[in-house]
Order: sequence, then C-alpha cells, then structure tokens
Amino acid sequence: MTTPDGLQLQTFPRRLLAHGQVRPARPAYREKYLGIWQTYSWAEVNAEVRAMACGLASIGFKRGMNLAIIGDNRPRLYWAMLAAQSIGGVPVPLYQDAPAADMAYVLNDAEVAFAMVEDQEQVDKLLELKSLCPLVAHIAYEDERGMRHYSQPGLLSMAELARLGRAYDQANPGFYEAQVEQGSGSDPAIILYTSGTTGKPKGVVQSHTSLIAAGTGGVGFDKLTDREDILSYLPMAWVGDCLFSLAQAMVAGFTVNCPESGDTVLTDLREIGPTYYFAPPRVFENMLTTVMIRMEDAGAIKRRMFHHFMDVARRCGADILDGKPVAAGDRLQYALGKLLVYGPLRNVLGMSRIRVAYTAGAAIGPDLFRFYRSIGVNLKQLYGSTETCAYVCLQPDGNIKFDSVGVAAPGVEVKLADNGEVLVRSAATMDGYFKRPDATAEVIDANGYFHTGDAGIFDADGHLKIIDRAADVGKMNGGAIFAPNYIENKLKFFPYIKEAVAFGNARERVCAFINIDMEAVGNWAERRNISYSGYTDLAAHPQAYELIRDCVEKVNADLASEAMMGDTQIQRFLILHKELDPDDDELTRTRKVRRKFIAEKYAVLIDALYSDKASQYISTQVKFEDGRTGVVSADLRIADAKTFPSMERAA
Repeated sequence: MTTPDGLQLQTFPRRLLAHGQVRPARPAYREKYLGIWQTYSWAEVNAEVRAMACGLASIGFKRGMNLAIIGDNRPRLYWAMLAAQSIGGVPVPLYQDAPAADMAYVLNDAEVAFAMVEDQEQVDKLLELKSLCPLVAHIAYEDERGMRHYSQPGLLSMAELARLGRAYDQANPGFYEAQVEQGSGSDPAIILYTSGTTGKPKGVVQSHTSLIAAGTGGVGFDKLTDREDILSYLPMAWVGDCLFSLAQAMVAGFTVNCPESGDTVLTDLREIGPTYYFAPPRVFENMLTTVMIRMEDAGAIKRRMFHHFMDVARRCGADILDGKPVAAGDRLQYALGKLLVYGPLRNVLGMSRIRVAYTAGAAIGPDLFRFYRSIGVNLKQLYGSTETCAYVCLQPDGNIKFDSVGVAAPGVEVKLADNGEVLVRSAATMDGYFKRPDATAEVIDANGYFHTGDAGIFDADGHLKIIDRAADVGKMNGGAIFAPNYIENKLKFFPYIKEAVAFGNARERVCAFINIDMEAVGNWAERRNISYSGYTDLAAHPQAYELIRDCVEKVNADLASEAMMGDTQIQRFLILHKELDPDDDELTRTRKVRRKFIAEKYAVLIDALYSDKASQYISTQVKFEDGRTGVVSADLRIADAKTFPSMERAA
C-alpha cells in the first residue's frame, strides 16, 4: 500500500502524510474545550505534528530517544506521539494518576529526558520528581493556565515549542521529510508499560509493523472506514487506547474525539454518538448500574414496562441482532420495546449510532454481555494483551458466544500448551521488553509463540474460552477446578457489587471479599430511609449484608447449574470496610486485582472466613488523594450464604 506519491505506509508518520494527501479536509481529531467541540482536519494535524517534531529537534531530541506522554486524552498528546515517531523517537505514555514512585520508576527505566504533559498538575509532579529522575531535562505543557510564574530551565509551552519548530523547519528545509523517510516498520513505535500485576512494570516495545498489523487486521475484520467516530477517554498508557485511538485510527483515517474531562465522558458520549466504541467491562457495569438506579427511582408504570420489555429482550434480542430466526410474536414485541424502551435507553447511554462496540481488559460477565446485545448494541469481546497489541481473538458478527472471546483474529495463530496455557504467534507480537532480554525469553519461546499466562479451552466451533489467569486457576481439596475470576465476574454483574475477590484454591470451600458500589447501595439505602455516615458504616449495615447475601446466593444458584462449577459456590463472605484502591496497591491502574498482595494484606480476614468466627476486627492504612495517609478500622461481620445441589450431583 502506498500514498499517491508512492510513499510506502510502513510507519505511522508516513500514514499521517498519506491521510493529509487523501482526505485533507476530513476531521481527524475533535476536542471539547470550554463546552465547545473544536475540530482539526488531517491537513491541520499534519502541520501541527510537523511543527511539534521540528520543535523537539530544535531543543535536542534525537532519533532513538524516548518521550514521556502524561495527561488525559488530548489531541496534542496524540500528536506528540506522532511527532516523536516522525524524527525517530519513541513515545512512552504514563498513567496520569500514577503515584510518584510508579511514575519515577517508568521515567528512569525508560531513560526519559523529554516529556510532553497536559497541564500544571503534571508539570508539578515532574518537578517534584526531579531528584528521583535527574535525566528529565525538558518538559513541554499544553494548558498554560497557572504556569505564568514558572521559570524552571527546560520548561516551555507546546505553543512555544511549535513556534520554535516552525522556525527550525524554515532554517532546515527538507529535514522533516528526510526524518520521516528514514523511519522503517521495524523501528520501535511505542513503549507501553504493563500494569505490574505480579511485580514491577515492564516496558513492552511495539514496532510500527506490529501495531499496523493489529490495526489493519481489526479495521478489515469489522469493515471500518474513515467515516467512523470514536470517543477516546481511556488512559493513553493502556494498550486498548493505543490499538483503537492510534493504530486503527491511523490505518482507517477515522475521527478521534477527546472529551472535555473525565467527569464529562457520559455527556460527551451522548453528544458525539460514536459509531465505534471501546470500553473495559467496568465502564459497561457502571452504565448498567446507573440505569438500574434510575429505574428504581422511576414510577411504578414505567418500572413495570421496563422490566416487561427487558424480559422480551433477554428472550430474543440477541438472536434478532445476530439475524437468527425469531418467532413473529417475539419480533413484534421486540419492535414495540425498541420504540418504548431500547431506543430511548441507547440514546441516554450515547449508543444510538454504534455499529460496533468492543470490551476487553478483563473478562466480562455473560449476563452483562447479554444485556447490551439484547437492547441492540453490537457489543463484542476481543482478547489480547499489551504484548500482542491487544490483538489475539475477535468475535465475528452473527457468531457471538457469551462465554467465549471469539476466534483467532486474521493473521494470528492461537494454540494451547499441554497445561492449557494460551500461546499466540502473529506479526502483532511485541519485539520484546525494554532492556529485559531475560524477561522476553521467559515469555516468547524458540518458535516465536508468546506465552500469555492465561488458561483457556477451545469449543467445538473453534471459539476460545478464557477460564482465568493460568497462575490463578487452582483446585479445591475436593478436586473441583477453582477459577476465581469467573466467580468474581458473576458477582460484579449485580449493580450493588463493585469489586469481589474469591478464595478457594487448596481449600475445602469458597469464600469471598465484597466491595459494595457506593452509588448503587447508597441510593438503595436512601430509598429505605437507612441512615449512614460513609462507606464503612454502610458496608457494615445489617440490611446491606442481606442485600449482598441475596446477590451471592443468586450467583450460587447459577454456579450450581453449570458443569464443573457447582462445587465452587460461595459459602461465606464479608463486606470489606474500604474500597480496594490502586493507590493502596490492591488493584493495578487498569483495576485488575493484585491477588497475592491482597492475600498477604488481609490474611487475618481470610483466616477468619475459614474459621468459625462470626466477625473479625481489622485496622488498615490507606492513602488519600492528597498524599496523606490514614487508618480505617472496623469489626467486620462474616456471613454465611445458602448453597444449592450442583447439576452433576443432581444428575
């Protein structure tokens, strides 16, 4: 594939030039600023990236250097990535809400000397880290508010950087074109740091070739065009955003829309009405929680109508979406439901125009998956990891299975090791971990297969089912397979449960920690005139325990009906006195449970669950948003849950 000028499209900067030639006036990026959407065409983006790249060169940035990117999703931060790539550099996006120690580790490990950041907050973070990160010498910021009196050396605005760049471009004609021409597909395109579930984060080096392979495969699979609109609001340091907002956007040439802030995402989602949407399960769970809360507050007639048509949707909605035969009566009922419930609901959620929606990052509960597809949202799962550009399996339209992650994506080989671990080989596999050949050799074997660490099985149709992390799958003392993530996802389908951690490996029974969803349970409590002073107080309330017990017992009934899972029903549980938090190292930045850390931190609670105790006192240190620490103490009640005869035993 080449540009009209015959330029091969093996790097992102070359693709940027091609879009500027093929579709110069088409919108490339939009950004909501002060309540108004600002639009930038491909021609304008080319000019901005050129100025930014030349500006970087003028202050000493050279081929082979790494550029830190820190902030919320902003067009100029995406352009900074392209600018670094244009002159042979490598962008390294960081989680903007990471604590200082995590940020310092990445900056030092990646040997970062140059950074592009969003605003004063991120500038302050880097300046505070100066003693820990002495290599960082140049910081460019986008938002100039609050920066008037900052005079530290190496600090400048992106506007000033662009002015320097335009002057450098005039003084060095042909420099930019020569730098872009010098780039090749095998060059590193980005370094993405893993979430560090099991240890220190590792820098995953992805080349232009690997990212373009993943982007091209996904664009072709879902027939995406340059007319798509996507809302980019997930962390830029996450591989999912890299795949959708960079790789696929630069392959297809569609429009990337950036919300005004994290607080306005749902409003901005409704205004943009994306045709292509991506979110982790947690976002879909939160949306469903909001819907259920609103319905609880609605009038009796509206509630009855909602529940009636949702029963219709559960019965036939997914089949209608997949084009399968459905009885005429159900089809008529569904059409009426679409007019009265499903259409307005999709509109409220900002999903009226969605052609394709994806979720990934963690397993999604089948019930949650079924809900969205039943109301007409073409939600699908993809499976991948940072090391594979989030590109391993995709679900084809018309062939969706709620308990699978689909079939091998185009150009990807997937097989299972003898122990059930999923092995992957494709052009989208990483070059390796940055400065870690030892770690690379541990996960990529001599035949080029990446060892994902996930345990899976193939069904008769070639669909892959992910059971859990291979390291997390265990066995109970009775011989039953214990897959904690599978159980936790069933619990988290309920709007009242925000997080769950299940225990059972090498034990006689399954027990669980529960985090209540403060918004959902708080709303539930207020409607029942239950007073409470905060999360800890509400979590300990006897009626809250009964509410969660009902959810747990419904999960147990579901598990009892499944082959091989009946013996993993939850027998005892407690509601934690605090929310699990990335700042307390209990979750990763992508909200994955750090099981080993939690097991060590809350060992006294686990011991109590597996004893005959009815309660257990605990005192826990927590970190606040402003950096202060405190202590949360409580006497936690331990509750028993009803279990049911398993299908195998009943048979």
